[in-house]
Amino acid sequence: MLTNAAGEAPAKHVIFMNGPLRDAVETRTTTVGGFLRERGITPQPDDSVSGAPDSPIADGATIVYRPAVPVDIVVDGVSRPLRTSAANVGDALASQRLTPGPHDTVVPALQSAVEPNSVIRVTHTTSWLERLRTPIRPPVLRKYDIGMQPGSQRVVDPGIAGTKETTIEVLQPRPGTAPKRLILAARILRFPRAKVIAEGVGGYSALAGIARRGVTGTVRLADAALKMVATAYTAGCSGCSGITASGRPAGHGIVAVDPRYIPLGTHLFIPGYGHALAGDTGGSIRGNRIDLGFVSHRDALSFGRRPIVVYVLK
Repeated sequence: MLTNAAGEAPAKHVIFMNGPLRDAVETRTTTVGGFLRERGITPQPDDSVSGAPDSPIADGATIVYRPAVPVDIVVDGVSRPLRTSAANVGDALASQRLTPGPHDTVVPALQSAVEPNSVIRVTHTTSWLERLRTPIRPPVLRKYDIGMQPGSQRVVDPGIAGTKETTIEVLQPRPGTAPKRLILAARILRFPRAKVIAEGVGGYSALAGIARRGVTGTVRLADAALKMVATAYTAGCSGCSGITASGRPAGHGIVAVDPRYIPLGTHLFIPGYGHALAGDTGGSIRGNRIDLGFVSHRDALSFGRRPIVVYVLK
């Protein structure tokens, strides 16, 4: 060991942390134990010292001494006294093998410094998961059937109920208290399939009457109910050959459509006009335009131009 001319060890500069206090200190002692004795400190069994008593001291070292302080730890209303030198509340609890759960309440907070004669309260929260499965009622889809008597009904497809699963976290702060429920997630395990009911209307004339009474939105003969603008034509119109694009003769029941909108060959029902076939095209028939074939030129003129609803039949 090096000494000076007087036989003393060379001075060392260290940082001394005594509880919450921090000082820069010069010392000629060579061990941690000698350093503490130099300052009149005799560590007790519950105190915390960074290093064993005979640990050598290097120049620039940091020596940490935390004296134990009395605290009370109260767990779910049960108190236990403790002397601890822990740096914070979390370390004090860990020294007693107490590990709060994610939903437990700790006061003061885990990172708070331990104060002498303070009270640390821990309230355990019991938690568990529940998975609740509930049925989803199938929607009801009604379709009008011109082949059934008016007022009659028939279940075409009974449908299938769906299933929904909800994951719930249940928290019970203390025994005997009302649990709290927190919805974590919900998912559809099985989507419902619609229940399909056919209702009789007794022919196209009855269906047209239903449409005229303003319930066309409920008519589900097939895949679509299209709002269109209709005009009329006859086989004898100017420039007409009398043979449609589908090869059929023009006349009542053959209508001209935009094939991009309604494919040729599609069967249709038009209230006030009847059953029709998309069998022709026209230069001015684009988008939601439709041209209805008539036999009589007078009937075509009488029809004129009007908005209609076109039902696409299956």
